[in-house]
Amino acid sequence: MNDPVDPALRARAVQAARGAAPFDLLLAGGTVVDVATGELRAADVGIVGPLIASVHPPGTREDAAALEDVGGKYLAPGFIDGHLHYESSLMAPADYSATVVPAGTTTCVWDPHELANVLGLAGVRWAIEASRNLPLRTLIAAPSCVPSAPGLERAGAEFGAAEMAEMLSWPEVSGVAEVMDMPGVLRGTAHMRGIVGAGLASGKNVNGHARGMRDADLQAYATAGVTSDHEVTDAEDFVQKLRAGMTVELRGSHDYVLPHALTALAALPMLPPNLVLCTDDIFPDELLEKGGLRDTIARVIARGVNPIAAIRLATLHAAMRLKRDDLGLIAPGRQADIVVLSELTTVAVERVFTAGRLVARDGKMLVAPPRTAGPRDTMRLDPQPLEAFQLRPVGITDGRARLRKVVGARFVSWGEAEVAVRNGVAVVPGDHALITMIHRHGRVPAVPRTTLADGWGAPRGAIATTIAHDSHNLLVLGREAADMQAAANALIACGGGMAVAEGGRVTALLPLPIAGLLAETPPEETAANFAALRAAADRVVEWQLPFRIFRGLTGIALACNPGPHPTDLGIADGSTGEVFDPAEVVA
Repeated sequence: MNDPVDPALRARAVQAARGAAPFDLLLAGGTVVDVATGELRAADVGIVGPLIASVHPPGTREDAAALEDVGGKYLAPGFIDGHLHYESSLMAPADYSATVVPAGTTTCVWDPHELANVLGLAGVRWAIEASRNLPLRTLIAAPSCVPSAPGLERAGAEFGAAEMAEMLSWPEVSGVAEVMDMPGVLRGTAHMRGIVGAGLASGKNVNGHARGMRDADLQAYATAGVTSDHEVTDAEDFVQKLRAGMTVELRGSHDYVLPHALTALAALPMLPPNLVLCTDDIFPDELLEKGGLRDTIARVIARGVNPIAAIRLATLHAAMRLKRDDLGLIAPGRQADIVVLSELTTVAVERVFTAGRLVARDGKMLVAPPRTAGPRDTMRLDPQPLEAFQLRPVGITDGRARLRKVVGARFVSWGEAEVAVRNGVAVVPGDHALITMIHRHGRVPAVPRTTLADGWGAPRGAIATTIAHDSHNLLVLGREAADMQAAANALIACGGGMAVAEGGRVTALLPLPIAGLLAETPPEETAANFAALRAAADRVVEWQLPFRIFRGLTGIALACNPGPHPTDLGIADGSTGEVFDPAEVVA
């Protein structure tokens, strides 16, 4: 659905385009980045209210209430981020808007999947309300998988076809958010047929999460009605999904994938119209430093993509995907979302206009976006005893036991390890860690599940987080129960967030009081607090990529993905749909 425009205002814009009425604003002297034709052409842009009324030869019109000199600059359409989660940046909508709009993003598709897993429909309603009256146009995608892996985890709510149909009836909702229950789609469960079917019946987009899916499974997933994917892993994966007709949302948060995907792109005879850009998950300090989608466009250009083509992916292609013919171009009748660039290949943003108003200059908002108070008190969990963070093999008091373990972080595999058992407690091998997951939503009794983990080294303390995709239960990584207890109880006391503990005491704490996911501090403070927390975490865990410690930690519980993942029910295998007790002795 296009943004509503008052008929009288549109009529005035028509007259202004004819020269029979003045413009409200004239951008004069710039070079338009025409993503429809691939041209760079000198043109002036006349604006009436939120609409572009005319794009005409330079110097031919001067009749405007206000003139903005953009001489020597490039004028690009406002950037459209095709898929993201504000929650990954720990920012509520107003703060996210204040961070990305000065970098040129004027429209985004937000999947409030994390809020929905904590708060249900109330979380999605808050996402909509908190996104109103901001300079960033926010299109909401209706969370499709709450939880993402039914039967393998328990979230704060459950969505079925009825909830999906209700959300899709809301005008602010642009479609079905990423369909993460891949096995459910392939098996044709009634649950997933109902959710995807509601999306198809609405006529809105049905977005995908097809991680690791190729060949027959990918064909089946697309046949079910899912029409996009952002979970690209390599060149073959990238091309298969394009060939399947899916809109590939190439994401900037996974830089290691870009070289392979862009090499494959260069080998194609044309720029696929079903290719767009997105950011997906970006942490707050990186977002503040690099600007989100602007940085993704710049990196794509730096890897050899023509600058106009790269901008096209983030504008016109994205608008086409969203079925929004009022966005994505600097052309008459489109929304006056315009980015003024001082340099094209580095995507250097100087000024940003949204809906015909200058809202940002030189990396700063001209007016702070209005904030909306967020939902709190979502840590429905009592302080935990020391025993909650001990691994106690079933049926063994002293001796040795062979236990299952989760090997790796985001990319996981099964393993086994033999451990000593003393007084009923497993002695953690020297190069292993423990992960404890506890249901925090109060829907069922909280039974701590502690799993042996390999691939994190031997932690010298503990890290706790209530951001644990996708059910966002309380997750604690550590080795010594006292450290794990300290970090966990600090989050229970403050309403959720992230914490680091060493020597039995908390050394860093980042409160996230809104649903245990979002901060209430300004973006700069949130970014600085997160950077300090990450520095403390790096002292505790020497992972192979320390700067990505929280990407691995918050993603280890993604039970919808293939392989073993710790959840509040045990070790869940996203490939087989099985759940195992991590304390069960392997025969």
